[in-house]
Amino acid sequence: MKAEEIFARVPKTHNCAQSVAAGCGHEELVEELGKCGGGRAPQGLCGALYAALLLLPEQERETARQEFIRKVGAADCRTIKKQTGTPCSECVAVAAALCSGKRGI
Repeated sequence: MKAEEIFARVPKTHNCAQSVAAGCGHEELVEELGKCGGGRAPQGLCGALYAALLLLPEQERETARQEFIRKVGAADCRTIKKQTGTPCSECVAVAAALCSGKRGI
Protein backbone atom coordinates (compact mmCIF):
# COMPACT_ATOMS: atom_id res chain seq x y z
CA MET A 1 0.00 0.00 0.00
CA LYS A 2 1.28 3.44 -0.86
CA ALA A 3 2.22 5.92 1.86
CA GLU A 4 -0.49 8.38 0.80
CA GLU A 5 -3.16 5.67 1.09
CA ILE A 6 -1.92 4.65 4.53
CA PHE A 7 -1.95 8.28 5.68
CA ALA A 8 -5.49 8.85 4.39
CA ARG A 9 -7.00 5.73 5.97
CA VAL A 10 -9.98 6.12 8.23
CA PRO A 11 -9.80 5.44 11.08
CA LYS A 12 -6.39 7.08 11.25
CA THR A 13 -3.74 4.50 12.10
CA HIS A 14 -0.50 6.18 11.03
CA ASN A 15 0.90 9.68 11.31
CA CYS A 16 2.89 11.21 8.45
CA ALA A 17 6.23 9.67 9.46
CA GLN A 18 4.72 6.24 10.05
CA SER A 19 2.93 6.39 6.70
CA VAL A 20 6.17 7.06 4.83
CA ALA A 21 7.98 4.23 6.61
CA ALA A 22 5.16 1.75 6.03
CA GLY A 23 4.61 2.87 2.45
CA CYS A 24 8.30 2.38 1.69
CA GLY A 25 8.26 -1.12 3.16
CA HIS A 26 9.76 -0.42 6.58
CA GLU A 27 7.05 -1.57 8.98
CA GLU A 28 9.73 -2.16 11.63
CA LEU A 29 10.02 1.62 12.10
CA VAL A 30 6.30 2.36 12.47
CA GLU A 31 6.20 2.09 16.26
CA GLU A 32 9.38 4.14 16.71
CA LEU A 33 8.01 6.91 14.46
CA GLY A 34 4.74 7.16 16.41
CA LYS A 35 6.07 10.25 18.20
CA CYS A 36 7.26 12.03 15.04
CA GLY A 37 4.03 13.36 13.56
CA GLY A 38 2.47 16.77 14.01
CA GLY A 39 5.75 18.68 14.19
CA ARG A 40 7.28 16.46 16.85
CA ALA A 41 10.11 15.02 14.76
CA PRO A 42 13.62 16.05 15.86
CA GLN A 43 14.44 19.73 15.20
CA GLY A 44 10.78 20.32 14.28
CA LEU A 45 11.26 18.64 10.90
CA CYS A 46 8.26 17.52 8.92
CA GLY A 47 7.68 13.95 10.11
CA ALA A 48 7.31 12.67 6.57
CA LEU A 49 10.68 14.15 5.63
CA TYR A 50 12.26 12.82 8.82
CA ALA A 51 11.12 9.28 7.99
CA ALA A 52 12.39 9.53 4.42
CA LEU A 53 15.78 10.74 5.62
CA LEU A 54 16.01 7.80 8.02
CA LEU A 55 15.41 5.42 5.14
CA LEU A 56 17.99 6.93 2.80
CA PRO A 57 21.72 6.27 2.83
CA GLU A 58 23.53 9.08 4.61
CA GLN A 59 25.19 10.33 1.43
CA GLU A 60 21.76 10.95 -0.19
CA ARG A 61 20.08 12.74 2.70
CA GLU A 62 21.07 16.34 2.01
CA THR A 63 20.11 16.09 -1.65
CA ALA A 64 16.74 14.59 -0.66
CA ARG A 65 16.21 17.29 1.96
CA GLN A 66 16.88 20.02 -0.59
CA GLU A 67 14.54 18.40 -3.10
CA PHE A 68 11.81 18.16 -0.45
CA ILE A 69 12.25 21.87 0.34
CA ARG A 70 12.09 22.74 -3.36
CA LYS A 71 8.82 20.85 -3.80
CA VAL A 72 7.12 21.60 -0.48
CA GLY A 73 8.57 24.98 0.42
CA ALA A 74 10.23 24.16 3.76
CA ALA A 75 11.61 21.32 5.85
CA ASP A 76 10.10 22.12 9.23
CA CYS A 77 6.50 21.32 10.03
CA ARG A 78 5.59 24.68 11.49
CA THR A 79 6.71 26.63 8.41
CA ILE A 80 4.99 24.16 6.10
CA LYS A 81 1.70 24.52 7.96
CA LYS A 82 1.80 28.26 8.56
CA GLN A 83 3.54 29.64 5.47
CA THR A 84 3.48 27.23 2.54
CA GLY A 85 0.00 25.79 2.98
CA THR A 86 1.18 22.43 1.67
CA PRO A 87 -1.13 19.73 3.04
CA CYS A 88 0.38 16.90 5.08
CA SER A 89 -0.81 14.41 2.47
CA GLU A 90 1.39 16.09 -0.14
CA CYS A 91 4.37 16.05 2.21
CA VAL A 92 3.82 12.32 2.65
CA ALA A 93 3.68 11.79 -1.12
CA VAL A 94 6.86 13.80 -1.76
CA ALA A 95 8.77 12.14 1.08
CA ALA A 96 7.68 8.65 0.02
CA ALA A 97 8.80 9.36 -3.53
CA LEU A 98 12.20 10.48 -2.23
CA CYS A 99 12.78 7.33 -0.22
CA SER A 100 11.54 5.03 -2.96
CA GLY A 101 13.75 6.64 -5.59
CA LYS A 102 10.92 8.23 -7.61
CA ARG A 103 12.29 11.75 -7.59
CA GLY A 104 10.46 13.05 -10.64
CA ILE A 105 7.31 14.20 -8.91
